Amino acid sequence: MKFTGRILFPFLLSFLALSQLNAGITYDYVVAADGSGDVTTVQEAIDLCRAYRSETKHIFIKNGVYHEKVLIPSYLAHIHLVGESRDSTVISWDDHVGKGTIGTFQSYTLKVTGNEVTIENLTIENASGRVGQAVALHVEGDCVKVINCNLLGNQDTLYATGRLSRQYYGNCHIEGTTDFIFGSATALFERCTIHSKENSFITAASTPDSLDFGYVFMDCKLTADEGVDRVYLGRPWRDFANVVYLRCEMGDHIVAEGWNNWSRPEREKTAFYAEYECTGPGASREGRVAWSHELKKKEARKYSPENIFSISTTWEP
Repeated sequence: MKFTGRILFPFLLSFLALSQLNAGITYDYVVAADGSGDVTTVQEAIDLCRAYRSETKHIFIKNGVYHEKVLIPSYLAHIHLVGESRDSTVISWDDHVGKGTIGTFQSYTLKVTGNEVTIENLTIENASGRVGQAVALHVEGDCVKVINCNLLGNQDTLYATGRLSRQYYGNCHIEGTTDFIFGSATALFERCTIHSKENSFITAASTPDSLDFGYVFMDCKLTADEGVDRVYLGRPWRDFANVVYLRCEMGDHIVAEGWNNWSRPEREKTAFYAEYECTGPGASREGRVAWSHELKKKEARKYSPENIFSISTTWEP
């Protein structure tokens, strides 16, 4: 899978094929908390990578819980983080709003501002508990892939943002409570489990008016904790929020209305919320808000990776 020019190269390599190719990778740095690798922290390995290089640096992270706050800065590109095992390689931190001077955008466990970054086969968690906004993964770089990962938190688990940021999430488990997938990026979630831990809202998109695509969920499964029975698919953080679910399986925790206007009825005219061929008890169109859409087959065809990740913009200073 490769991002090139103004569009994304077709996903000829599935995330499973990509994982199989990892067997032949020579890793540049090995992270091991027990001292058996090159370094003992993920941040140390990232800091060893030189700025503005075009070759990919592969970093292997051995099993363990890495209690650290990690940043992949904007001057680093082509970074590939691979965990030894999805459930036993854990990056964990516990910052949250109200802890000192920390705000939502400083509360991350792992933040990615560099481009062409791949994160694979590990868990990223914000371990602060249900204390308010607390981001696990914050991504605003372009051409970022997150594959076969667990993203764990409560409110604001995944901040997928950036006006010209394109992000791909494949075979991931993403869980949270309120607005746990939020921001302005163009992001495709493919075959992911989206798990709600309390009655609230899944998405809070802030898609810019200039973009055709915001959050696209394709062939995903929407699940919930026991007792959770009133979850909305999304609410508009900003006027032009754009969220679409295609062929997703929706549990009975999804409310009949489906969508919420965040007490801002004027956003019903500007936000774009749609579904296509979704299944399960939460997918019924009966009771859906009138301002949401059921895509026709012809309309759904445009939701291909090539189109979703195509960006054509002009700037006239």
